[in-house]
Amino acid sequence: MSIIRVNSIIDNTKSYDFIDDGNPKKGGMKDVYFSPDKKYVVAFFRDSLDFNQKERIKRIVKLYLDNIKSGTSSDYFLDDIFRWPYDAVEKDGKTGVIVPIYNPKFFFSKGYTSDETIKGGEKVGKWFTTPSFRNKEYPLSLDNSELGDWLSYFQIGINISRGVKKMHQMGLAHSDLSYNNVLVDPVSKSAAIIDIDGLVVPGLFPPDVIGTADFIAPEVLKTKHLPLQDPNRILPNQKTDLHALPVLIYMYLLRRHPLRGGKIWDLDSEKDEVLSMGEKAIFIEHPTDTTNRVKVDQLKKWNLFWGDPKKIPYTVTGPYLSELFRRAFIDGLHNPMLRPIANEWETALLKTVDLIQPCSNLQCDEKWYVFDNTSQPKCPFCGTPHKGTLPVVDLYYKFKDDVWKPENHRLMVYHNQYLFKWHVSRKVIRNESLSDIDKKPVGYFTFYQNKWVLVNQSLPNMKDVTENKPIPINSMVELTDGKKIMLSDEDGGRLMYITLTNK
Repeated sequence: MSIIRVNSIIDNTKSYDFIDDGNPKKGGMKDVYFSPDKKYVVAFFRDSLDFNQKERIKRIVKLYLDNIKSGTSSDYFLDDIFRWPYDAVEKDGKTGVIVPIYNPKFFFSKGYTSDETIKGGEKVGKWFTTPSFRNKEYPLSLDNSELGDWLSYFQIGINISRGVKKMHQMGLAHSDLSYNNVLVDPVSKSAAIIDIDGLVVPGLFPPDVIGTADFIAPEVLKTKHLPLQDPNRILPNQKTDLHALPVLIYMYLLRRHPLRGGKIWDLDSEKDEVLSMGEKAIFIEHPTDTTNRVKVDQLKKWNLFWGDPKKIPYTVTGPYLSELFRRAFIDGLHNPMLRPIANEWETALLKTVDLIQPCSNLQCDEKWYVFDNTSQPKCPFCGTPHKGTLPVVDLYYKFKDDVWKPENHRLMVYHNQYLFKWHVSRKVIRNESLSDIDKKPVGYFTFYQNKWVLVNQSLPNMKDVTENKPIPINSMVELTDGKKIMLSDEDGGRLMYITLTNK
């Protein structure tokens, strides 16, 4: 074992040490060595890079990194969302990148219930998109302490969407977005996009790979037989990221693949893969085309519950996400221009989190579900009906004096649910740029003396419009059917309309 020093090819005043024990960690294209202090890794490309590939690496570690650093929410993106390489080195004709070490939360603290063979291993996303790993009858099920609950995967989806949004804003494409290149921690609801050094700069640097099976866009597979220089050949780009992103979100929330159904197009398995994921791809839950429906008798016993869309249809994700899944897997599946952009996924996920209800069954594995807009809601995972009355808050915005219009945004109430500034005003956007002040709750809902109430913590102009009287700070108002509560009378302020269901 020896410690080797290499110099930066970006800044000749910088050098990096790594430990070479002759047994580097092997990735798909790189050999990875750890620094003595375990703060970074040096990842060398196994194959020598050509001039263009080296230029791409230099731009990623300098120009694009500087762009993030000088932009808004740089700490959020660099600490939480990306493991962005920050320097490049060379040794014996091989190019390497310096990448910050993964946060400890992205390594399994326990792993399997039955043994510890993956303890300390990386929490790549595929562990959490397969139902077998959470089925206690499965020999290699993950320990409950690693799994989080259903709500965890909404925040994971939000983080990934924000990462893709940021890359696309900078004119970049990931090119290989998949569950192998995203680390997740359901316990802290975190996600980190890795393998940034393969980014595609459209029109400048073509991708090195066409992607990972399950996540390659249909148009890429359909044209992969063509020569690289053929103008009809489709290579990974931002639009193909916008296929991989909803596949990831669908798999985290529904634990099955949206295109892997029962249809066999060719008895040659390789040809069938190219057809079923490419030219002939059909959404397994397509409302009118039943060609690719899941055949339940083909499912492994561990996957019977999640794998059967009849038991858990995609519509359990609520109206906002269902609409985007339809656009991604029906309208945009073979028409990339119609795919929702990353910002739309972020918005839909955030609005869906406002529709989430806690399940009253303490033994329920998922703990949360999306309100199904019925008068008698129940958890789709364990079947437990909601107990007691359920206030539903519809938000309206002030269009002009005394004219309020519906916002298409609903907030489900539960005991100790918070009200935030982004609910109060259209001018406060819930994204990664929120200030700490804007993240603080301004009120909360609670079940008090057999009544649902809203407690005003800090809103100076809250008013009970139904009763025409103010709701001072540190006072409460009962939520009754048909009640109207003005949260703010300022420009962009909102009004709440209460519907009491499950009476």
